[in-house]
Amino acid sequence: MRAAYRTDLHRPLDPNLAVYGAYWNRGVACNPAAIHARARELAPHIEGLWVVSSRHRDRMPPGVPYVIEGSRPYWRAMATATYLVNNSSFPGGFTKRPGQRYLQTHHGTPLKTMGLDQRAYPALARKTDFGKILAHVAQWDFSLSANPHSTEVWDRVYPAPNDASYERLDLGYPRNDVYFTATTEDIAKIRAGLGIEEGQTALLYAPTHRDYRDGFVPDLDPERLARELGPEYVLLVRAHYFYGRSAGIAGPEGGRVIDVTSHPRVEELCLAADALITDYSSLTFDYACLDRPIIVHAPDWDAYRTTRGTYFDLLSGRPGDTPGTVTTTSGRLAEVFRTGEWRSPASAALRTAFRERFCPYDDGRAAERVVRRFFAPLG
Repeated sequence: MRAAYRTDLHRPLDPNLAVYGAYWNRGVACNPAAIHARARELAPHIEGLWVVSSRHRDRMPPGVPYVIEGSRPYWRAMATATYLVNNSSFPGGFTKRPGQRYLQTHHGTPLKTMGLDQRAYPALARKTDFGKILAHVAQWDFSLSANPHSTEVWDRVYPAPNDASYERLDLGYPRNDVYFTATTEDIAKIRAGLGIEEGQTALLYAPTHRDYRDGFVPDLDPERLARELGPEYVLLVRAHYFYGRSAGIAGPEGGRVIDVTSHPRVEELCLAADALITDYSSLTFDYACLDRPIIVHAPDWDAYRTTRGTYFDLLSGRPGDTPGTVTTTSGRLAEVFRTGEWRSPASAALRTAFRERFCPYDDGRAAERVVRRFFAPLG
């Protein structure tokens, strides 16, 4: 396989081939998915080919071309594609050729420490190959950013070598375009497909993973919260993808707790939800585009900050740092819904400041801007 790959490296680059990857080969998702979809409209001459692992091939939508990571077609594509787009990294290590263009889209706004900043945290540093990170950064030609905060962090934690600097694209996140373009009819269809009844208030509970925990251990009891809030509420529970395709919960009768971990598009879940309950997930920054209530439920903030490190105090209550109401106990969480605090003027003011800081480039046209810049000579 490697010998064949070395031979393929001498083949001409295909000027009309783009290879896409997302979340370590989990399928069509995130910024690469939005870029691929827009490129099919604006640059139909570009063939898009996705990289997927064999265990996730069932996630591939019908009609979307793909190759299995590590296969002969994979290595041929990596050797000959002119365009490479990923929100994480391509598997196996590849030799980037002159003439290839690599766009690193990233997959979130950094609250937790990333890249070289993780060296200050021993538990993370022991599991991280920083040399490999720097070698990966040396392949980038473009680094996409959703806001000035992200650009500042990426510049520091992913420093480009002097002879291989990358261009910063402050263009917004293509995956967030749908929050500005979805219609009322689109949202109603998504909600009906999820089993949300007309008139119900849908709450999306989407916590992030913890480096110091094994498996999905939610910081609230979804069934108890659903009982306390009553039948007018439905709770959508989405575990982090690191934990597999199920949150491992069984909802109560009436379907007021729904496990949506396996739902293919988190953007649809956000569109369906009237409010987001989360902790330190980067979904917080994306959901802010919708200008809907965000509740930060963070009982383990001190432990998380100590073990992972963060760039600002999410629980401080300062405008621009905190996106809405903050809770640290399950009782307090239920109370903010019973009293209406979750959608109070004070919470709305915090959300506005947070949105201004972290969503300045998102307007529904990020994918178009990226496609026109990356797939030159579209302009």
